[in-house]
Amino acid sequence: MGRLAQTEGLTEIQREILSTVRSFVDKEILPVATELEHKDEYPTEIVEGLKELGIFGLMIPEEYGGLGESLLTYALCVEEIARGWMSVSGIINTHFIVAYMLKQHGTQEQKDHFLPRMATGEIRGAFSMSEPGLGSDVSAITSKGSPAADGSGDFLLNGQKMWLTNGGSATLVAVLCRTDEGHPEGTAPHKSMTTFLVEKEPGFGQVKPGLTIPGKIDKMGYKGVDTTELIMDDLRVPADRVLGGTTGRGFYQMMDGVEVGRVNVAARGCGVAQRAFELGIDYAQQRHTFGKPIAGHQAIQFKLADMATKVEAAHALMVGAARKKDSGQRNDLEAGMAKYLASEYCKEVVEDAFRIHGGYGFSKEYEIERLYREAPMLLIGEGTAEIQKMIVGRRLLEEYRSQG
Repeated sequence: MGRLAQTEGLTEIQREILSTVRSFVDKEILPVATELEHKDEYPTEIVEGLKELGIFGLMIPEEYGGLGESLLTYALCVEEIARGWMSVSGIINTHFIVAYMLKQHGTQEQKDHFLPRMATGEIRGAFSMSEPGLGSDVSAITSKGSPAADGSGDFLLNGQKMWLTNGGSATLVAVLCRTDEGHPEGTAPHKSMTTFLVEKEPGFGQVKPGLTIPGKIDKMGYKGVDTTELIMDDLRVPADRVLGGTTGRGFYQMMDGVEVGRVNVAARGCGVAQRAFELGIDYAQQRHTFGKPIAGHQAIQFKLADMATKVEAAHALMVGAARKKDSGQRNDLEAGMAKYLASEYCKEVVEDAFRIHGGYGFSKEYEIERLYREAPMLLIGEGTAEIQKMIVGRRLLEEYRSQG
């Protein structure tokens, strides 16, 4: 383990967990990641290994069979896993957003029913906000949940969702829909949304009456993990599967989950950047030009210095955002900053490592080629860089409101 991206003030348990995860990444993920990624193959054995390590229950309270660890511990584990293969970190991220939303907002029955089996990985989570014509404008959601006409209290969900990570493999999906019934005319859009907990079988096609997962979306990178659409056609959901038991709270619940998700994306950016730096500095000491390793050339040393500084800065900001959330404080400003900086720096560090590799960076034989295709996803996942800057700008204006 190198000097970069170290975290001060960790407990012995945290250090032990991170050491175990890093060892797993080095032995079980890095040797097979590029081959599986090129095949776009779901990493079944890796996921089973993470289940055995207890990673799926990392942040779930001990009373529900989890480890009850902090967001910081989780983020540092994600950083390590993304260093091995970013797709694997995506598999656990969506699971944890749903588990976190249940822990924070679920009814006692919902917590008792789902969290113990989520802790073991038996139930795997996904969450769904985006739609084909939506982009970053969550308030424009058109998918709708309407009370069933039979008076049962159930809801019928209709609409099309997009960009579900774990859409095929998940067995529980938190779906955000509009529920306008009972709201007066002119109610703000974000006050008329509800999160529904949709249980389903894994797989593709019609996975239950009224619910279709068409298939995997073919992507430039971020392969292995299944990214899908979700189509609802009078999908019946019982009233007791409204998250928290009350309609109209879905937007706030999802945004709370996304704050955790943004720390996670920042952690992924840190992990991918770390791996790119490792590959770059290693290759620079092996490759010779003009009679010496290219690391001996000042131009390459400058690149390495830039890369290392960016790795360190992104890690520090990510750790700060996680600790703020763990302290019970609002962290949307810090999470937005961390996600924005880490994703931008990740892209730049990966590109510098790619340049250090020269022509070999363009070859699928070298790991940096995979990282070069993975990094751009972080620029758009959990809100684009532009959305992060908008969030940060608004929050700064709140904090520094002019008294003039």
